[in-house]
Parts: sequence; structure tokens; C-alpha cells
Amino acid sequence: MALTESAPTAIARIYAQSLLDLAEKDGGRERVESTLGELESILELARSNRSFSEFLSSRVIATDQRGKSLEKIFAGNAQPTTLRFLQILNRKGRLGHLGEIAAAYDDAVQAKYGRVEIDVYTAEPLDAAARDSMRARLSSKLAKDVVVHAYTEPSMIGGIKFQIGDQLIDASIETRLRQMRDQIERDGAARLRGRYGSMIEGN
Repeated sequence: MALTESAPTAIARIYAQSLLDLAEKDGGRERVESTLGELESILELARSNRSFSEFLSSRVIATDQRGKSLEKIFAGNAQPTTLRFLQILNRKGRLGHLGEIAAAYDDAVQAKYGRVEIDVYTAEPLDAAARDSMRARLSSKLAKDVVVHAYTEPSMIGGIKFQIGDQLIDASIETRLRQMRDQIERDGAARLRGRYGSMIEGN
């Protein structure tokens, strides 16, 4: 059984908040954010390595046996905070839900420190100056510390798209053209209905 990648549940958010409190106690904001980085690295490994994913989520492996393996794998390779949390999830039978717990933890970190991550899509690559300028404008607009992840989408005619969590703000040229076409079609149909309506009433 592979790790679940579903949206965070209420239980996942409880575990995430517990980890946030633990990490902050262990080393403040620096530990909180480095723990997030380690969780993301572990998940990336699980996505690319099915055997590792099954090791984390399998119900066949005994808890004690997996706990010893976690110690061998991560002791010295991960922060004590991260390893301790993985052991807690192992004992509670929640390691298979690490993906949604990590997503909830990411949300909690962003909410606590006023940080928001935004994916930006453009037809041409953004240079460092353009990316910094965009980050500054977005940070001012949202009153948050914005982290910009820039992506190139060659299929775009032009314009820009922003992805903020589950929300997509599409200001690309093809989207504007499609909206214009749809508006013309709707207005045209409305005018046609109105014309026929007038003819019928006239009769």
C-alpha cells in the first residue's frame, strides 16, 4: 500500500500542529522550516521509490521492526525532531498518512509566519529581476511573505497564471480570448432571442 496523497483531514491537522509545537520548542522558526524541508524530502523519496513508500505505509511490517529501521535510516541523516515525529506516527499507525500530515504542516507553517507560496506560470522564463519584482508586488498586495515558484508553460500565448493553493488566477491571453468569445456568443444568442421575441409579439 502506497502513501496517501489526499487533502489534509482534521486528524492530519492535529498531528501537524503537534509537530509545529514540537519543532518550535526544539529550535524556533529555523527548526520549524527545516523540519518542513525534511518532510518534503522524505515524501519525494517515497514518491520516487515504491519500496520505501510501502515500507512507510505497510500494515504487514511490525511497528517495532519498522521503528528500528526508521532509527537506522534517519539517525544522523535527519533532525531529532523529524525522527521523533516519524516514530510517533509509526506507533500510532499513521505513517501511511504522512503526505496529508505534511501538507497540513505546510499550511500551519505558512499561517503562523504569514508566508504564502505562489506558483507563477508564464510563456517565457522569468529572469531573477522580474521574479524579485513580482515577489515584492505580491508581498505588498497580500501583506504576506511571498515565496514565488516560477514555471514556464510554452503553450501559453502570453499573460500570466497564478496558483495559490487550490485557487487558480488565470490572466493568460488565451483565457481572455476565450472569455471574449464566450461573451460574444452569449450576447449574440441573447440578441437573437430578443429579435425573434419581438417578431412574435408583433404578430
